Amino acid sequence: MARLLRLDLDRSAKTPLAEQIRKGIGAAIENGALAPGARLPSWIDLAAQLGVARGTVRSAYEKLAAAQLITASRAAGTRVADRPPLIVRQEAPPDPGSFMEMYRELTAGPAIFQMGVPAQSTFPAKLFARIRAHAVRAESSAPAIYPDPRGELELRREIAAYLAVARGVECSPSQIIITGGFGSGLGLALRVLGVEGRRAWMEEPGFFFTRRGLELARLSLVPIPVDDEGIDVDHGLQHAPDAAVAVVTPGQQAPLGPTLSLARRLRLLDWAARAGAWVIEDDYLSELQLKGRATPALASLDRAGRVIHIGSFSKTISPTLRLGFLVAPGALASRFAEAAACLAPAPGPSLQLATAEFMREGHYMRHLRRTKRVYSAQRDALLKCLQPRADSITVAGLAAVMWLPDGTPDLSIAKEAQAFGLAPVPLSLWYASPATARSGLVLGIATAPQRQLERACDRLLQVIDRFI
Repeated sequence: MARLLRLDLDRSAKTPLAEQIRKGIGAAIENGALAPGARLPSWIDLAAQLGVARGTVRSAYEKLAAAQLITASRAAGTRVADRPPLIVRQEAPPDPGSFMEMYRELTAGPAIFQMGVPAQSTFPAKLFARIRAHAVRAESSAPAIYPDPRGELELRREIAAYLAVARGVECSPSQIIITGGFGSGLGLALRVLGVEGRRAWMEEPGFFFTRRGLELARLSLVPIPVDDEGIDVDHGLQHAPDAAVAVVTPGQQAPLGPTLSLARRLRLLDWAARAGAWVIEDDYLSELQLKGRATPALASLDRAGRVIHIGSFSKTISPTLRLGFLVAPGALASRFAEAAACLAPAPGPSLQLATAEFMREGHYMRHLRRTKRVYSAQRDALLKCLQPRADSITVAGLAAVMWLPDGTPDLSIAKEAQAFGLAPVPLSLWYASPATARSGLVLGIATAPQRQLERACDRLLQVIDRFI
């Protein structure tokens, strides 16, 4: 009995022996190792087997009986009580064709050409692990008090300094809210702004996760086309001047890559100021601009306090951190702080403090410079490999868009490519309306290492040829 149930008693532990016996037998009953009706040894026999006092086992049995896990009688002895049959619960797969099925497919990996994932080879992982381990030890020895829901002051200071230098945004640490990534920041902003039921401008094509987030927030989406100058603000003014919010990627439009022109930036900010609307700036690639210096953030031009700037460390450090930030307009800083405190407090302090030290010591900026050099080389190698063999391919930020003939089933191509360890994103997914969607594949540059590139391109082109 004792060997079967693995009742390995630890006499040096602080947990009493009776409690160890109770837990061991109870676990065996709960997980089905002891079926209903199974006979247990008497408490006298079990005490002899385990080498403990009879009263110790008797106490454990009495607690098991009180919990209705065992029954005891003179005629039948001590047995496992009848219980409902054990149901082995397995995680249900997402519904076919559902958003979560698409989400799992697009975020699985690692894979070549995967979007939204930085190259692991460029990141100083050992250095960051050492900094993070130190932060964890410091957190463990700190007083047990609730941290600032806006985030650690050290990290908010570093982010404010970084934004001033790299993105042209002048803000104080009190305007910054640390979030669990872009999605968390978007959700927080939509709660604070209170725009449920109103209309929202959404880039067309635009990031499908953002589009779904706006739908879940019960906004009515108005797709606004994108051209070489970014989102067409005049189109938005013509078709939805009463919109409450516009979500844009002005630095490098996702997925097509153009930078929002200065004329359109000013037009967008003028509309927001006059209409009392809000602009949510998704600065998803930060300063990872491979062609020259990154354009200043849209928030750097905001004088009316209508832009909510959201950034994250997912593309620059790792998406596993689930760490991002939001810059609130000064007039809304206290409302954002209240919402963070009650609905979406910042992630754990140790991660924040480690990131703050990583930035303060200059490691973050050095990492970005090194990463941009590697990505530029990978971009050039990818174009050299594909341009002679593809009809049309354009660079779009940290991605290359391979355009396919209209009607080509890019969804099917992407799904079949997964079998070869490739993860191109179908361009058609980025469009709100299937009727106007273009066919193509969006190839991540960061996850296209040169040593594997030629073979990966060969495989991808072979798959495409089967569908064209």
